[in-house]
Formats: sequence, structure tokens, C-alpha cells
Amino acid sequence: MMMSLGMYVFSLSTAAYQEFQQQIGWRHPSTGRVGVRPARQFLGPDDETITLNGTLMPEVTGPDMTLDELRKMGDAGLSYALIEGTGRVFGEFIIESMSITRTLFFRDGAARRIEFALTLKRDDDKIGLVTAPRGRLR
Repeated sequence: MMMSLGMYVFSLSTAAYQEFQQQIGWRHPSTGRVGVRPARQFLGPDDETITLNGTLMPEVTGPDMTLDELRKMGDAGLSYALIEGTGRVFGEFIIESMSITRTLFFRDGAARRIEFALTLKRDDDKIGLVTAPRGRLR
């Protein structure tokens, strides 16, 4: 197992990725001031995006249908735990987008080579969430 996204497992027999790209940001908005540089204030973390790029060769690796499972997960609009095969937990992520490129075709139109890019956005940061106390409000 290379990684799992919810119950979906990335491996050589499903959809093996060849590139893992992670982008992490922090928010520092600025306020203009006269005669000096703008003042900046740290507001906390910004979006975290993970992109997985890979290639399927259905004759050798996982079948084309494995990408259909990821599409169904994206259609559900849920967030899923992203866990590396080493045990490292990245957090909860939604599937933001997926691109698929098919090349090198058989006579029947089936692709010999399928490249994919899966974009995930972190969705588990609940810092600052204010909840009402349970019971009666006074």
C-alpha cells in the first residue's frame, strides 16, 4: 500500500502515483500605511493542497475502473482520511478535482496509457469553531 484515501488504496494494482506534491500556505494580510511598508498580521493557516500524479497501464497495472471509484468518491462530496503507507496521517481531505488523459489506443478504443492527476484539499481544520452550549440557553 502506497497510501489510502478513505477506503480507497493506492497501490501498484490500483492507481499507483509517481508524484506526490504538497502545497501548504499561511495567511498574512497587509494593511497599507503612510510612509512605511504595509503592516502584516498572521491569521493562521491557509489551504493545504495535495496533488497525486500517476500513470495507469491497464495491461500491466490497475484497470481503468479504479479511477471510476475515485470519481464516485468525489461525487459524494465527503472528506476522507489520507494516510501514507508508512502510517503518517495527513488529515481529512476532499477530492477537489481529477484530470484523466488517455493515450496509445487499442483497435477497440481502449487506452493503453492513462495519466491522472488528483487534487485534494484539506478539510479537517476546525480551529475557532464556536459551538453553543448544550441544554437551555439563558
